[in-house]
Amino acid sequence: MSGVAQQAATLGGEVRASTPATAALAAADTRHRWFVLAARLVVGVVFVSLWYAASGNWIDTLLISSPDLVATRLWRWLVDGTLWFHLSITLLATVLGFTIGGTVGFVSGLLFGRYNTLAEIFDPYISALYSIPKIALAPLFIIWFGIGIESKVAVSAAIVFLVIFLNTYAGVREVNPLYVHTTRIMGGGEAAVLRHVIIPSAAAWVITGLKVSVPYALVGTVIGEFMSANRGIGFLISQATGLFNTTSVYAGIIVLAIVGALINTGLKHLENWVLRWRP
Repeated sequence: MSGVAQQAATLGGEVRASTPATAALAAADTRHRWFVLAARLVVGVVFVSLWYAASGNWIDTLLISSPDLVATRLWRWLVDGTLWFHLSITLLATVLGFTIGGTVGFVSGLLFGRYNTLAEIFDPYISALYSIPKIALAPLFIIWFGIGIESKVAVSAAIVFLVIFLNTYAGVREVNPLYVHTTRIMGGGEAAVLRHVIIPSAAAWVITGLKVSVPYALVGTVIGEFMSANRGIGFLISQATGLFNTTSVYAGIIVLAIVGALINTGLKHLENWVLRWRP
């Protein structure tokens, strides 16, 4: 048998030998996934059961309502269109705020990360702005933009901007200078450095910032709706609070929790796709 044939036979034997181990690892991973899913379902069932048992027995329903009443309220909101109308307003403000704040924060983070002098000049101002409780900006935005959707977008964008900016800035500063110098030696300009070195290297930081800022964007929108609005999920919760309608308050909170969970799940898939080059 020739040397090439022997190498091919050896390689084939190694592949066949590794197949059972690979299959065992895949089976173990599948079992683990099913176990995690089952455990999550058990935790959810236990939580709802305890909530149902506590409602009216251990704690007054005025304080915690009950799962069946909340489910009924959600169903009514679905049927009469209340949920879709108010949720669409909240999501629109969240998406706009996230897009505006994220874009400005990403571009600013790239600039400040690439030009250290610029960062040194604005560092005290950014630190002071970051130290301000973001909820304190909501009344100011309401004065500037009114009680419409614009003020909610502004609150959401302000919160997202700082998170994305800081993560992008940190990611750019952590890029290995050797890669930058190598790209320049090979004839690459600033655009090539940004495209092939800076952005890919900082992608993990940016994605982390996106995952953190999306819930904050939703929180910023709801805070604005709490303070001054006539529509949106935050408005529903605020109105129900004024009427001591605990059932509607819980229903609104559950809607926000579900939306936040779905968005985070989508971001996890986006992270896996963007960072698919990582081992």
